Amino acid sequence: MRPGLACQCFMIYLLVSFGLLLHILIWGVGLALLLTPVRWRRFWPVWIAPSGIALQSAVVWLGAHTTLPGTDAYARWTEVLPVVLLVFGVGRRGAWKSVRDLRRFAGLGVLMAVCLVMLTVPLARTARILTTASIGSCDAADYAAGARVFQEFASNDRSGFLGLTEVVQVASADNFYDFWLQLNHFTPSALIALNDSVFGLAPHETTGLITVVLLVLVLPMIFWLARSTAGFGRRVSGWLTFIYALSPITGYAVYNVAPGQILAAQAIALLTWTGIALWQDPAARRRGWEYGGLLLVGFGTIWGAYNFIVLICLVPVVACVGGWALHRGEFSRLARWLGWLLLPLAVSALFYYERAAGVVERFQLFQQYDFGWKIPLLKPEGWLGLLSGTKPSPLAGLEGAWSWILGGATLLLLAGAWLRSALGRGRQAWLVAAFLVPVMAGYAFLQWRGIHLHNNASYDAFKLFSVFYPVLLVGFCHWLTWFNERSSLRFGLALGMVAVVTLINLREGYLLSGRVETTQLVVDHDLLAVRKVEGLNHVNSVNMLVTDFWARLWANALMLRKPQYFPSHTYEGRLNTPLKGEWDFDGGMLQVRVPGLDGETIGRRFSLVRTTSPYWLRASLGAGWYGTELLRGRQAQWWNWTKGDASLELMNPQNHPLKVVLHFMARSLINRDLQVWVDGRQLRNVRVGTELNPVRVRAIYIPPGKVTVWLRSSLPPTHASERDERLLGFAAYSIVVDVRPDDEDMELGI
Repeated sequence: MRPGLACQCFMIYLLVSFGLLLHILIWGVGLALLLTPVRWRRFWPVWIAPSGIALQSAVVWLGAHTTLPGTDAYARWTEVLPVVLLVFGVGRRGAWKSVRDLRRFAGLGVLMAVCLVMLTVPLARTARILTTASIGSCDAADYAAGARVFQEFASNDRSGFLGLTEVVQVASADNFYDFWLQLNHFTPSALIALNDSVFGLAPHETTGLITVVLLVLVLPMIFWLARSTAGFGRRVSGWLTFIYALSPITGYAVYNVAPGQILAAQAIALLTWTGIALWQDPAARRRGWEYGGLLLVGFGTIWGAYNFIVLICLVPVVACVGGWALHRGEFSRLARWLGWLLLPLAVSALFYYERAAGVVERFQLFQQYDFGWKIPLLKPEGWLGLLSGTKPSPLAGLEGAWSWILGGATLLLLAGAWLRSALGRGRQAWLVAAFLVPVMAGYAFLQWRGIHLHNNASYDAFKLFSVFYPVLLVGFCHWLTWFNERSSLRFGLALGMVAVVTLINLREGYLLSGRVETTQLVVDHDLLAVRKVEGLNHVNSVNMLVTDFWARLWANALMLRKPQYFPSHTYEGRLNTPLKGEWDFDGGMLQVRVPGLDGETIGRRFSLVRTTSPYWLRASLGAGWYGTELLRGRQAQWWNWTKGDASLELMNPQNHPLKVVLHFMARSLINRDLQVWVDGRQLRNVRVGTELNPVRVRAIYIPPGKVTVWLRSSLPPTHASERDERLLGFAAYSIVVDVRPDDEDMELGI
């Protein structure tokens, strides 16, 4: 990328990131001023971020229950609401006091800005355009599809993909719109839709960035939970906040584009702090309702993001307060406290009624589908983010002695600090135990379940750990209280651990950013060309035959106005059904092209073929291929190596043979011959050189039915390199199965 273009790209990413951050914060200022309890009024800026998120989510929720055609129709009008709330809030607190309160948190604001830049830069280095990327998960396309639903469609719109019940039905939701209201993660897509409508952007441009922004918006609650609940000092709380933003645990969520998980962590931190503050406030017996607003914000975010977490989101705070109450025998006070806590839960459940009603169905889906993938068990050092930067697995080289040293140090420091608190301030020791034990017990159970049943329960365990990570991190770092003591030994131990955790997290964060910059999962120009299909009036419906999961989901999101059918179960709301589409949509490294108006080329990577065409056939990669590899430059290039002999699977549904010309863009490590075999007969022989060049295979005839075309060579596959032990045949950068009219002489047939 040219330096000038790279600089411009960085600026665009940073401007959008800061724009999204400030926009959500502006929405939250007035509401935070109005909702803050009297005792904590000086600290209202802490709740700006969760208030802005909850307010934007609530506005889209109300808009989604009208017949307005999405946030594009009403988003800019809703900008009046935060202004009105700001006027009332400043009038209540006073302009000068409000400014003074904000200045108190200036350092936290700087920390948020620094973290936002650090987390945004890897995304800016990934592509030359404002777009979304992921290091592994394809959830980003799912969130973007939901964002388009709320941004462009009305709640009663059943056109295109939205009303295709046989494909999109999930549990009781029989259309794609209701699926997002009842079962899928509503709030992330709602935030993307509202902010995109205000800024004139599209979901593919902001889905990744808004995930970064949401993580940064958690930081005030991390700081405040550490500062006012755990008793850490200002600087120590700032350090813990920085580590949370830098940790591979949160980075893994950000760069896999999991905003729902991050929103749940925000809400749990808020609910935990609010519940403890409610218990500790002497005036709460008379004015417990003052905390109801913050509880509504927390519960509303839970319902919208991870509605199923509502069943366990209060576990740490209930364990903490319940233990205190039982120790002192304050049963009537505990009952009143629970009432003040559960009343906002009930009110928020009525507001998000469809989300609350969908909890049971959500758990039924968990039993029906084995979501996710296997994630290694977190060792003690992993609790502090001492993990591999590219995925949540042990650090390279720490499988032996160093793992025992770091893990042992983590446990010894935690145990030492906890025992000292138990012998002195037992109240604080119980808080740490309540924060850690219930969640870690659930984490251990899910890990055991995954091992016992050989399923992906370890994924659920990691999600549980992640959504409670704000609370867990405060508990794991209880030894930070030693900075408040005079003992030089304890101070030195804590300082040494701070240095180790900081350095390793910085290193692994750097490695993770490198993984982001080289990811294959990017919405690039070639993928965005798919948007053209929505404007093709003669294309009424499509069969989604794209094999690459990332491309297939994004193609779905970019073509919501067209009915789409899938040959395999792609995702929730995208069921496999008979392929009833009038056109086949395929692409990637392998494409089918037909002559005349029966075919349509979509950019470099995709094509459409009419299923009623006399030239229609289907093609897919068969045996003998490695996975797709990618190189990004001025123009992205992708390729697949063969393992030696490799095949193409062609399905000719006609009752007559089809003439096919094969076009390859290919190269090999050595000059080799490429033989084309069908039905045990060698039909063609061409050459593949060491330079990337087009290779054309003269026409062959494909009979009706399923035909396997073998690609062979008289030379054996060769070793890739000293570091890569694979045996490689040739690399195909593109394969076009070009069906030709049968108006020429047959060169060779079968």
